[in-house]
Amino acid sequence: MERQFSYVMLKPGVLQRRLVGEVIGRIERKGLCIQAMKLLQLPRPLAEEHYREHRAKPFFKDLVDYITSGPVLAMIVGGDEAVAAMRQLCGATAAAEAQPGTIRGDLALHTRMNVVHASDSPASAEREIALFFKPEEMVNWPDGDGRWI
Repeated sequence: MERQFSYVMLKPGVLQRRLVGEVIGRIERKGLCIQAMKLLQLPRPLAEEHYREHRAKPFFKDLVDYITSGPVLAMIVGGDEAVAAMRQLCGATAAAEAQPGTIRGDLALHTRMNVVHASDSPASAEREIALFFKPEEMVNWPDGDGRWI
């Protein structure tokens, strides 16, 4: 298995609904390690850069409006196949398609106001992590197996 990092962002709805502990607990129970975390109020230019691949889509403005409407919790999560593990844990983006047992399946009320973002590829993770974190903000520490990640 490949050790890697994923960017994860808990969106304003998670913080407003007081579900941060629930989501972080799921990430940790999956066996992933939190390498960095910070609470942010995203400025609009950063939100637009983060979602730049959606710029031409009709939902772009609503997506940026939502993500800048309140605080978010930005994280770097590490572990074996972290990107794929986080995508599986999150579930389908569309709330109606997300399976029970996933974060979105259990906690998302509306697709447009999704509860969590997770990188969709190692390349996206690298780009997104660089947008939100400086290298010195990431803490490397041994996981439950005693391996350094």
